[in-house]
Amino acid sequence: MSTVIYVMSSLPSWQLPDGVPKGVWEYAQAPHIADEYDDTISGNDLTVFDQQVIARHCRRPGVVVDLGCGTGRALIPLAKRGFTGIGVDLSRPMLLRLREKAKQEGCTVWEIQANIVELGCLKDSIADYCLCLFSTLGMVRGRPSRRQVLGHVARILKPGGKFIVHVHNVWFHALTPAGRDWLIPHWVEARILRRTELGDKFFEYHGVPNVFVHAFTRREFVRDLRSAGLVIEELIPLAVGRREPLPFPWFFGWMRANGWIAVCRRPNPK
Repeated sequence: MSTVIYVMSSLPSWQLPDGVPKGVWEYAQAPHIADEYDDTISGNDLTVFDQQVIARHCRRPGVVVDLGCGTGRALIPLAKRGFTGIGVDLSRPMLLRLREKAKQEGCTVWEIQANIVELGCLKDSIADYCLCLFSTLGMVRGRPSRRQVLGHVARILKPGGKFIVHVHNVWFHALTPAGRDWLIPHWVEARILRRTELGDKFFEYHGVPNVFVHAFTRREFVRDLRSAGLVIEELIPLAVGRREPLPFPWFFGWMRANGWIAVCRRPNPK
């Protein structure tokens, strides 16, 4: 029996990019995450459903910027349909895998290694579409930093451009015993003791400790999108399996939804 040891590219906390917790940095730099990523998500129903949402809203080829593009599972199909694809990711291993896959598929995508909180490298009004899927927005720590991401989205979209984004729902944890075991003490820490932000969670993922994700409340998600000046055209609450919209969303949908996919638009100037 052999033992596999993953060597992370670590940084001291003071050198980490804005909004990037240490665990997320190490997750992004770990080559084994990129190597395993496609197999990991291949059986995830969310990746099927969000592709259906993309197909409905991204019909006419144009420039699409995918924030947290990973290995290109959403970007490459669009590039094959004639879209100009720009993939942005903090992970160099992910971008290298994206390049390999694009070459194999005979399409061209542009890769940018960047922190999505700091997107000054992208000019204003360059994109017809912007994606931020699979809770990438939730991997940014701190509400000011997440709102900065959304501000960049509104800036880089052309007037009338579309933005599709997915997040998790913090209250969904209340529906299972294991979820409640985490949520109740976490609520006390966040709302009573004020030691953390409601929805912030750390966990081990594929051998990487302390990977971070923020789960939203519905109100928080809507307010953050609107604070960036984005118009919400569709807010889709997700069913438990994330393969379809939540049935009867009017019945405690704020809690029953596994998460949300929002389709937003940058408004045209008046």
